[in-house]
Amino acid sequence: MRRPRPEAPPDAGVIARLHAAWKKAAQTAHLAVGMPDYETYVRHRRAAHPDQAVMSYAEFFRERQDARYGSAANPRCC
Repeated sequence: MRRPRPEAPPDAGVIARLHAAWKKAAQTAHLAVGMPDYETYVRHRRAAHPDQAVMSYAEFFRERQDARYGSAANPRCC
């Protein structure tokens, strides 16, 4: 005769730690390929420069691309 398996709810602490680890791994992977984290940028701007505007994601992405690869007005050769 089979015994019913007790259903234990997932531990919220374990799930939270897994989620945090996943976010950190994703952030590390993005930084490794030159894609900075917009959420980190927004948190920094709001904490350190509350009187200044925060770029939109599109503006942030373009600015980071230009900084890494250069823009048409200021190309990087190397």
